[in-house]
Amino acid sequence: MLTGVALRLFLAIQCIGVRADDESGQTLAEYGLIISIMVVAILVIAVTVFRDVLPAAFNSALPCLTGSC
Repeated sequence: MLTGVALRLFLAIQCIGVRADDESGQTLAEYGLIISIMVVAILVIAVTVFRDVLPAAFNSALPCLTGSC
C-alpha cells in the first residue's frame, strides 16, 4: 500500500514538472493579448480622429432607419 502511494506521488510530481515545462499554449495567449491591445488602441485612435464625423453620419442615417428616407 505504501509503495502504491509513493508511486502515485512520484507520478504526480513528474506530471507537474512536465506541465511546467510545456509552454506551447503560452505564445497563443500572448499573441491574443497583443492583438487585443492593438484593437483597443486602434478604436481609441479612430474615435478620436472621427469625433466630429461620427455623430453627423449617425444623424444623417436616422431618417432612413425610421422609414422616411
